[in-house]
Amino acid sequence: MVRLRKKVFVKEVIITDQLGQPCDPISRVAALAVVRNPFASTIAEDLSELFEIGASLGEELASEAIKQLNGEPVSYGKAAIVGVNGDLEQGGAIIHPKLGAPMRTAAGGGEAVIPSNAELGGPGCAIDLPLGHKDNPWSFDHFDTMTLNIPDAPKPDEIVLCLAYADGGRPIPRCGKGPIKT
Repeated sequence: MVRLRKKVFVKEVIITDQLGQPCDPISRVAALAVVRNPFASTIAEDLSELFEIGASLGEELASEAIKQLNGEPVSYGKAAIVGVNGDLEQGGAIIHPKLGAPMRTAAGGGEAVIPSNAELGGPGCAIDLPLGHKDNPWSFDHFDTMTLNIPDAPKPDEIVLCLAYADGGRPIPRCGKGPIKT
């Protein structure tokens, strides 16, 4: 059972690079959910309850995030911050086995592995959520990050589930699109 405390959405619209050079606008949207960790302070072998939490929240969060983009999603990523009474494997359990399918469905496909990150932390802990092209894992121009945090989460017995989409790569990319699969 998902015990959701709150959802947070972060939208960025980038219109220049870091040096102030104008670029085509790029929107990035992250959806974060703060949930109770059913395995806080325990060592559990069967983490399937977290698999199901990732799946059930994934569909809702992905749909809401994509609606806020200014264009079609081309990049995606996911992450988890586990409160200090949990362990890193619990973060992996909420983002890996079942979160990918609803993220790909919402994005209209997605052949590339969804880049991910997980860490332990306390309230306000920031995490770098990696972004990568949804279909071409070698599109260097789409390797990017969003740094995310929620000031009051995660509490020791919570997990912050994060997923994000972007409608473009980095501003003024010059590293290459990599090989395109035909």
